[in-house]
Amino acid sequence: MEHALLLTTILLFAELFEATIQRAPTLLGVLAKLYAYYQKSIFLFFLIQPGFYFILFVVVLTGVLNVTMIFLLAMKIFDLFYKIELIKKVFIERKVSPEIAQMLEWKLPSMFFWMGAALYPPLLFFALS
Repeated sequence: MEHALLLTTILLFAELFEATIQRAPTLLGVLAKLYAYYQKSIFLFFLIQPGFYFILFVVVLTGVLNVTMIFLLAMKIFDLFYKIELIKKVFIERKVSPEIAQMLEWKLPSMFFWMGAALYPPLLFFALS
């Protein structure tokens, strides 16, 4: 149980780090920040996603791969690759539908950035318990 609590706490800090780096007033602002890392190096872009790597580490360390852990991994993978696809569409190809362009300008509530920290650690704890 304390093993699960320690790993959950580490993931919480990783998610708070990600939220701090990605914080912006709009989704376009978030993508612009991520694109700055992506432009420097795709590896740097991946390095600023510590929650994803930590969950992979936990799976290898504990050998736990239950339904909750698979769901958690799937969510992190979807999040990561969706960001990459949006970056490609918006900044590289410059092909964005009017609907997506409008969505990118929406103001993001500050709680939006803390959703990962509120969602992923409890899922990890549940998966490990």
